[in-house]
Amino acid sequence: MKAIVCTRYGAPDVLQLREIATPSPGEDEVLIKICAASVNPLDSGIMQGPWIARLMSGGLLAPKHKVLGADIAGQVEEVGRKVTRFQPGDEVFGGLFGGLFGAKGLGGFAEYVCTTEDRLAQKPTNLSFEEAAAVPVAAITALQGLRDKGRIQAGQKVLVDGASGGVGTFAVQIAKSFGAVVTAVCSTRNLDTARSIGADHVVDYTQDDFTKSGKRYDLILGANAHHSIFDYRRALGPTGVFVMVGGGLVQMLEVLFLAPFLSRIGSRKTVSMLAKITNKDLVFLKDLLEAGKVVPVIDRRYPLSEVAEAIRYLGEGHAQGKVVITVQDPSACYA
Repeated sequence: MKAIVCTRYGAPDVLQLREIATPSPGEDEVLIKICAASVNPLDSGIMQGPWIARLMSGGLLAPKHKVLGADIAGQVEEVGRKVTRFQPGDEVFGGLFGGLFGAKGLGGFAEYVCTTEDRLAQKPTNLSFEEAAAVPVAAITALQGLRDKGRIQAGQKVLVDGASGGVGTFAVQIAKSFGAVVTAVCSTRNLDTARSIGADHVVDYTQDDFTKSGKRYDLILGANAHHSIFDYRRALGPTGVFVMVGGGLVQMLEVLFLAPFLSRIGSRKTVSMLAKITNKDLVFLKDLLEAGKVVPVIDRRYPLSEVAEAIRYLGEGHAQGKVVITVQDPSACYA
């Protein structure tokens, strides 16, 4: 099969299109013909090889798992004898992300992949494979950040910082589906996109700093957090929660080391999280997608051979929504 292989750490140029062996499913695994995949910041993180990623993955000198790609959509080709949820021919979507920095392996930038059935669900009937592939990691990050860490409730004032990216576009829509009043923070060029996906209010961060506006929010989701942890806390209501799911290194370190202390000395809470792909949450999202309450926002599509360019584009930080990879010729997936 064709796959994009990462044999050494570095910039996107290290990625190569190669022929490698097609995997065979274990007794608890599903073999999937991948029709589409999508790009996430974690792909770049693994490819570049920061030391924490190397330690977690076990690949100190070279990537241990050489095929990147966490989001997939495709057709079931074969199932192991212990698999009960799926059978050959099923159209599925899911996430291969199995640990910090993909420590347990990914594999979506290839024509076939094996994974366990708990990371898959039936593809939403109203979505194409490309649209379905845009969903798993970003949407589950938004869902678990809002629902599980943020304890979102109907009527709350929710702010999404970084509302135009992959996680952010899903977060705005998911928050609306819970009945929240949503403020989206993004750049000037993305204001219309934020409004089109349901944001009640928009803030252009190139013109205004929401942390200094005097307004208070019940829940802030930092999809692309670049303010100080103290700035976010200042924008929270008396019992508000700031959930950081992505952002700058300084902000990540602040949340890691300061949040536990700060959360003990007041009623406002600050937490970070790492998404966990589950069948239950994929099914939850499938229902929202089929009901039209959530619609994937796709910026660009690239063929499998141009994964390096797709990762490079995402890394520039200007993508509106998701960047998708078309793995198979569409005729092979819709036949």
